[in-house]
Amino acid sequence: MAKVQESDGELDIKTPYRIKRYYMYAVVSIISLVVPFIRIDGNHIFLLSFDKKQLHLMGIAFDMQELYLMPFLLMLLFLGIFAATAIGGRAWCGWACPQTIFRVIYRDLIESTLLKLRRIKNKQKEPDYNNAQNASKKLIGIVLWSILSLVAASNFMWYFVPPEDFFAYLQDPTEHMFLIGIVLSIAAFLIYDVIKLKEDFCIYVCPYSRVQSVLYDDDTLQAIYSTQRGGNIYNEHKEKIIFKQKDLNENDECTACESCVTVCPTHIDIRKGLQLECINCLECVDACTKVMGKLGKPSLVQWSSTNQIFNNTPTKVVRKSTVMYTVALVIILGLLFIMSGEKEHMLLNINKTTQLYKIKEDNKVTNNFLFLFQNTDSKEHTYALEIVDNPDIEIDRFEPFKLGAKQLSKKVVILSTNKILVNDNTKDTPITVTIKAYAIDDPERVVVYRKAVFIFPRADKLSQ
Repeated sequence: MAKVQESDGELDIKTPYRIKRYYMYAVVSIISLVVPFIRIDGNHIFLLSFDKKQLHLMGIAFDMQELYLMPFLLMLLFLGIFAATAIGGRAWCGWACPQTIFRVIYRDLIESTLLKLRRIKNKQKEPDYNNAQNASKKLIGIVLWSILSLVAASNFMWYFVPPEDFFAYLQDPTEHMFLIGIVLSIAAFLIYDVIKLKEDFCIYVCPYSRVQSVLYDDDTLQAIYSTQRGGNIYNEHKEKIIFKQKDLNENDECTACESCVTVCPTHIDIRKGLQLECINCLECVDACTKVMGKLGKPSLVQWSSTNQIFNNTPTKVVRKSTVMYTVALVIILGLLFIMSGEKEHMLLNINKTTQLYKIKEDNKVTNNFLFLFQNTDSKEHTYALEIVDNPDIEIDRFEPFKLGAKQLSKKVVILSTNKILVNDNTKDTPITVTIKAYAIDDPERVVVYRKAVFIFPRADKLSQ
């Protein structure tokens, strides 16, 4: 609820929610622009690179084989939004959603503040574009937003293509037309979305409004009109029964000024009750606070809960639903922390060649394998191999080798044995062995274990 103070017999709003939202928008915008440029040990804070097939998370690079973290990140995202909704309604929509921020930049900053085409307090009235001056101003606004759309589209791409690569690619645009096409396509959508689609995106396209109602309860904070103080403007069928002040009862405090209606960006009347279109921007709270403040009364529309307004009971932030969300978020964060701590600083894939085995002189049996090494660390290492669970099988034709940071290398590795491992005349026998691959210069940290299947021939193929 906005704080109010008395001044010359009137109640004036101290800091409108609209101004607080502007501060939040500035913080969110700065964070989204800066995060792609922050690097820790050469890795980004967050980057999902399809080009390099890596996920960077808090300065740690995970390769495609390690994307087991993605489900945890997605669960964290969705549960976080659901928890925020249960506590603060559609606070995400009104206070941090890029769609809302873009619309405020275009409508409140460009159209209202810079070009004076409309008033921030009246979002329902469209400018007269038949007027040549207004039409030229609109064209200027579209040009300004088009420039900002290119910046926003580029900023979005920086989370998939790191800025250092992005700007390098722009130096040779003919070789990277696909990237440029994606950026231009995103920018074109933002231009259409913000200028033409407007808040209809929130109402008809975004699925979030359809799920919010099942996440609300009587303690969810939201913009609520008090019918107990202001009176019923709509009947039980949501039909409007109060149009002017003269239609109000003498005890009703609502003045029917409709300031809360004209200021609403999604074109709803908050006095009708909870509606899917409400994005919790609290513009209606600011409008009513100003009007009622002049009468020395608190706002009829408040950011509060159903229990607080209608049942006169304190809002419970700590309740069954919020406790369950908190527990789930803590568990997922813990699992994410544990799993991220298991990052492998080298990757190794083992594939068998098409030939099952080869029998050489003195019944020496060999199996050929193709080893794919990848150094996921930030420095060069020298790699070696050993078999840890079967002393009868040896590694032939492999010497320790150096591999630079982020590089890959294929090696043909031969496993062999001179001993009779299995005496079976009916079939070839697969024998699972564990292979340890490690960096000689850092064996404790850079080490992986992989299973390989050694095929031993049936006994009648061996010379007696």
